Amino acid sequence: MTGTSSGSYRELFAAPGAAAFCLAGFVARLPIAMIGIGIVTMFSQLEGNYALGGALSALFALSYAVLTPLVSRAVDRYGQRRILPAAAAVSAASTLTMLAGVRFGVPTAWLFACAIPAGLMPTIGAMVRARWTQLYGGTGRLRTAFALEAVVDEVCFIVGPVLSVGLSVAVFPEAGPLLGALLLLVGTVVLVAQRGTEPPVRPHVEGAPRTSVLRLPVLLSIVVVMVAVGVVFGVIDVAAVAFTAEQDAPGSATFALALFATGSATSGLIFGARVGSGAPTRQLLVATAVLAVLLSPLLLAGSVPVLVVLYFVAGCAISPIMIVATSLTQQIVPAGQLTESITWTVAGLGVGVAAGSALVGQVIDRSGAGAGYSVAVAAGVLAFACAAVVHRRARLE
Repeated sequence: MTGTSSGSYRELFAAPGAAAFCLAGFVARLPIAMIGIGIVTMFSQLEGNYALGGALSALFALSYAVLTPLVSRAVDRYGQRRILPAAAAVSAASTLTMLAGVRFGVPTAWLFACAIPAGLMPTIGAMVRARWTQLYGGTGRLRTAFALEAVVDEVCFIVGPVLSVGLSVAVFPEAGPLLGALLLLVGTVVLVAQRGTEPPVRPHVEGAPRTSVLRLPVLLSIVVVMVAVGVVFGVIDVAAVAFTAEQDAPGSATFALALFATGSATSGLIFGARVGSGAPTRQLLVATAVLAVLLSPLLLAGSVPVLVVLYFVAGCAISPIMIVATSLTQQIVPAGQLTESITWTVAGLGVGVAAGSALVGQVIDRSGAGAGYSVAVAAGVLAFACAAVVHRRARLE
């Protein structure tokens, strides 16, 4: 990477309305990092029951991965203003109904029934990225904007769980997911009120087939890259807890995870402020190779201080992958399907987190925390292999 970007982070907000939709997007995006962990914490506080809270949280995550691309497809066809308030209202109402059911002791089946429509929560990150694309598409500032959004994602996943768990423990058990539902409603309403930056609806020719964007081989490969990155996230979270517990320093897990996110945010800010000298497909190939290399030393971590340092270093490989993957997606998909396409990459990330968490748990139970990092290394290699497919296909076209 050489040269500074023609658009600094400060210059991004020179466009009217940019600061407003970015802030609203941050508020509306926090709930995805609050509700799942809030459900688990709620049940641990009320009943000491992690199994039920974990099952409900998993169902919510699965429902989100399945339903949110449908919400984004509707947004591409009918616009953010017409779809987002309704989807957010259904999601928030379902979450609030679940919380009321927990408070009044309704049958467990009712709670699971509420967790499914709660997954209609819109992928706000995709909505905000679509607005940045509307403002800066075709310019060097767009990648800077995507870098900013990657950092905002990291901040959400640092602040959200701390806020949710803290409220549920200090105030009352339902407080964390309750605030998440309210922030979703408030943030979404403020976001759609910014009409001047809303992307226009691309007209759909009546009778023309509307094929899934996943039929695009390059996009499908990018989604698999994101699934692999999600697996890394899942391993990093679970293995940190297990490793620090084995070292009799369980409190260090939070610090390690915070440094992993800090490394990612730092590299994202630096990477986004530079002008890329190579093709996006080559940048994705290099970024995934760096990820695989930086994850490997985790297999040799013998103490908590070493692990913490390695987490920061490994985290530095994350944001560049997400920035380039989003930029590449924006370049290859039809403009009328951009929101859905970005949402599929986010959904892939979520599926990977769930798969990685489940798989590494099995490995840790059998072979210990250190062996669990082999799953992350394998996921890094898979990401590199898929990036190689994307790069090769782009060279042939």
